[in-house]
Amino acid sequence: MTEDTYVGAIDQGTTGTRFIVFDHDGEVVANAYEKHDQYYPEPGWVEHDPMEIWDNTKDVITQALGWADVGPEQLAAIGVTNQRETTLLWDADTGTPIYNAIVWQDRRTTERIESLEENGAVETIREKTGLEPDAYFSATKAEWLLEEADPIKMERARPSDVRDRAEAGEILFGTIDSWLIYNLTGEHVTEVTNASRTMLYNIHDLEWDDDLLAEFSIPEAILPEVRPSSDEATYGTTDPDGFLGAEIPVAGALGDQQAALFGQTCFDPGDAKNTYGTGSFFLMNTGDDAVESDHGLLTTIGYQRSGEDVQYALEGSIFVTGAAIEWLEDVSLIDDPSETAELARSVDSTDGVYVVPAFTGLGAPHWDQRARGTIVGMTRGTRREHIVRATLESIAYQTRDVAEAMEGDSGIEMTSLKVDGGAVKNNFLCQLQSDVIGSQIVRPVVDETTALGAAYAAGLAVDYWADLEQLRNNWRVDREFEPEIDPDVADQRHERWIDAVERSRGWAREES
Repeated sequence: MTEDTYVGAIDQGTTGTRFIVFDHDGEVVANAYEKHDQYYPEPGWVEHDPMEIWDNTKDVITQALGWADVGPEQLAAIGVTNQRETTLLWDADTGTPIYNAIVWQDRRTTERIESLEENGAVETIREKTGLEPDAYFSATKAEWLLEEADPIKMERARPSDVRDRAEAGEILFGTIDSWLIYNLTGEHVTEVTNASRTMLYNIHDLEWDDDLLAEFSIPEAILPEVRPSSDEATYGTTDPDGFLGAEIPVAGALGDQQAALFGQTCFDPGDAKNTYGTGSFFLMNTGDDAVESDHGLLTTIGYQRSGEDVQYALEGSIFVTGAAIEWLEDVSLIDDPSETAELARSVDSTDGVYVVPAFTGLGAPHWDQRARGTIVGMTRGTRREHIVRATLESIAYQTRDVAEAMEGDSGIEMTSLKVDGGAVKNNFLCQLQSDVIGSQIVRPVVDETTALGAAYAAGLAVDYWADLEQLRNNWRVDREFEPEIDPDVADQRHERWIDAVERSRGWAREES
């Protein structure tokens, strides 16, 4: 089955959409990418145009297949991975979104989350979902869309009847995986890892939770069917009369961070990875045990294969890492992200400067929705090189915060960490990360592990790959980084970082 056939993966991220064609060795055959626009209609609001995302998805699939000279019929399966928590509603008849997608970074429902805290709902949500209640997750986004979204894009609706139509099942809810699968196959489904990030799904009972649906006034009729991450029954096939002109099974899907865990072959309890993207997401496989965190981490579903139990994970979600590098470019401190390593190396230290990139609040393990970006320690002698280096160091320090929490919850000492994502191409950052965290950093040859994980999930479902051991054999090391600085020095600098974090906390309260 594998000769002259391939598996394709749609990697729909926060800033753009990628399609990668993989061969049986897990090697990249073709790779196409397109950015999409970011919309900021009000401070703290972040939106994407779902139709732009779908159009870009079609474009990158067509481009990658063309560049590789691979016909659609040569794809054994397609997998999907996606920016998690980003939420949209669309008309079930026309497929037209009723409003832009509300992005995971969006903070418009912060006050709603604070009302949950005041009403004593936090512990119940934690127990059922494994999540720390936050505007980050999908539940309050969906609630806002049902109550507040302007249905101008919906041909038949009037502003007053969006909820009525939702309760009748005429409007559909989904995260981006559901949106793409719906457009590819016509089926309204999601899978367990994305469902587990909605704050509506009970990760122990493995079903939409009636109490949570009632809390957020979400009609059950709008919800997708929840399926395994790697589904032998498949989610459906592409339309032979559609843009691909072929029937291809869409057989696997994972939220982006779980996809990276799967792509890094973290199949055993204790295996851990950190993905450096717009944010950074540190996950550790905990097997069939849903470990409750006492240190500010999330308990989430890692993946599920057809006919098997779900595998759980602990997660530390860091909201801003790669986006901090983009910020340096936005404010003209750099012209291109590739400059950061050279600029950072040009100074011996940050000269006491710390950057806390809490642009959308602080995630794990601090969890402060009203924290904001902060620079401390500047003097008249501070130059842009110090700020650039401090920004890179902030990525490493935030990862250490999560690593320490992970060790506290799991009881496993972190001696090696697999890394992936665009930022790990920066050798300076990888070495810095090893120094700050005090452990080995391992970078694989194929660093597009998010897309690779989605491809693996889909390919396993259709027997393109036989088993997990075959996937382990595909994984190869590009480079390993070992700590080079005195651990006491690393500890002292990290303690000062924690001081800087404290100064960022609660800042948004003063704006009101």
